Amino acid sequence: MPKDRTNKISCSNYRCEIEITLELISGKWKGLILWNLGNYEVIRFNEFRRIIPAITQKMLTQQLRNLEENGLIKRKIYNQIPPIVEYSLSEEGKRLIPILDEMDKWGKIHVDNYKKKLHNS
Repeated sequence: MPKDRTNKISCSNYRCEIEITLELISGKWKGLILWNLGNYEVIRFNEFRRIIPAITQKMLTQQLRNLEENGLIKRKIYNQIPPIVEYSLSEEGKRLIPILDEMDKWGKIHVDNYKKKLHNS
């Protein structure tokens, strides 16, 4: 199936723009990748492996490629041996950081409230 047919933006296959945002940042790793780029600005591939040790090399590569294809991150390759690859947020990716900040705040409050609820039960 052509890639455009599965892309909600290109085929207008969405009911609300929130779906697009969630699709672009959803998954176990994309939010963490974006969040860390927002905190560190530039991260090399192997640094990601240290920052997010549970992610496999294959998954990290897939997630970085997807984020790059969707215009949320930039990749810079230094032509040397061994090659160095650095990742940073694109302007579109930078615009997501306030949203991720709010999600982080909400998540912390939700976890605290959940723990209180369990403790009071």
